[in-house]
Amino acid sequence: MLAPIPPVADWLGDLDALNRRAPNFFAGRPVILDLAGLRLTREDLDGLLADLAMRHIAILGIEGASPALLGLGMPPALSGGRAAGEVAAPGETAPPEPAAKEMARSLILDTPVRSGQTVLHLEGDVTVLGAVASGAEVIAGGSIHVYGALRGRAIAGAAGNPAARIWCRKFEPELVAIDGLYRAADDLDPAFRGQAVEVRLLEDAIKLNLFERG
Repeated sequence: MLAPIPPVADWLGDLDALNRRAPNFFAGRPVILDLAGLRLTREDLDGLLADLAMRHIAILGIEGASPALLGLGMPPALSGGRAAGEVAAPGETAPPEPAAKEMARSLILDTPVRSGQTVLHLEGDVTVLGAVASGAEVIAGGSIHVYGALRGRAIAGAAGNPAARIWCRKFEPELVAIDGLYRAADDLDPAFRGQAVEVRLLEDAIKLNLFERG
């Protein structure tokens, strides 16, 4: 799922940064577009879909949009999604968005990330209160905190943040990456497996540190 936040131009810039680091990340992946955080006209939505198509991102469906926005030529609305209000008419003053960028900086998931799932949050940190299963991916613009076992892939600093880190209580990953530097499971010191580990960049190399479980 992709959830654009205002300003959309900056959000697209973050998306481009991810594509530069992982050019094939979206290849063959159907994506749901969540518009709940935006106020768009039909023209705005046409432009956003065109921008995503230029980046070879296939939109499977749209969630959180006013029914007035959707119709012929648009991806289908998804049933069971969150409700959406009507878009303000031209000339009508819309209530200000309360620091949307600030509110979106941290994403907290209180359920495990299951195999086959991908969590993509380029605006800040991601905290997973459970485990990240084998075959799952967590991709963050900032740091990644996993309170359970990390068995899938954790990609931090994906929007260009070398200061990002990865923390987990049980280190069993398929891959870890920070700011485009990757280490697969076969390249990781087995002495850290099953331990509480911090992953960070040090002099353009991925470094692992043990830390005490709280």
